[in-house]
Amino acid sequence: MPELNNVFRRSISLGAQWKQAGREANAQKKGQLVVKLVREIMVAAKLGGPDPDLNARLAAAVEKARKNSVTRDTIERAIKKGAGLTDEKIVFELITYEGFAPHKVPVVVECLTDNRNRTAPEIRNLFKAGSLGQPGSVGFFFNHLGVVEATHADANRDAEGDAIEAGAQEIEALEAEEVAEGQKGARFLTEIKDLDHVAKALKAAGWNISASEIRYVAKSFPELTDSARKDVVEFLNALDDHEDVHRVYAALK
Repeated sequence: MPELNNVFRRSISLGAQWKQAGREANAQKKGQLVVKLVREIMVAAKLGGPDPDLNARLAAAVEKARKNSVTRDTIERAIKKGAGLTDEKIVFELITYEGFAPHKVPVVVECLTDNRNRTAPEIRNLFKAGSLGQPGSVGFFFNHLGVVEATHADANRDAEGDAIEAGAQEIEALEAEEVAEGQKGARFLTEIKDLDHVAKALKAAGWNISASEIRYVAKSFPELTDSARKDVVEFLNALDDHEDVHRVYAALK
């Protein structure tokens, strides 16, 4: 019986260690997400100013940060720092990497980094570590566009009409899980130069902006088996887990 008790105690201890490891991993993920959200706020404030009412990208970044429980003080400090209202200077630069995920799926990676010499080899190593992943030019497989994602309280709202009025080029429906019941959701695609104007026009028309940013939008998507898709997703997750990676775009449905 004492031996059984010892085994039982050891299993409880191992279980507790496993749970603690999971909590630490989740905390690390949470910390990485907060870092990325704060960087996006700073960059948005630097590009468009500190007033969310006049800066659609900043408004969307602040709303996303709030939904992920980033504190008000952290958000306000990020806005002030990004807008140059403190003695601190933003030293982040945007670096873009192109390549292929496993099974020749095109990928574009955007990094915000304060040390290009550190980030560049680390991203290259992630491509090398990914099974069949490799760097290479893939810009041809994407359109570089302005994207506004938004919802409207009126489920019958004429999104196409608002898109035309705002100057958007194309419109797509948002996925059902992104839209609250009884609302209308849409993704508006536009020329990069028109992004700010389109976002402001949609907001004036009563749309709640959840994203206003420049993206790489895939032109087509390769057919993948379930096994191949799993390989690609694991590779993309490894990229996204890197602290300096800000956005990952892939030709993956």
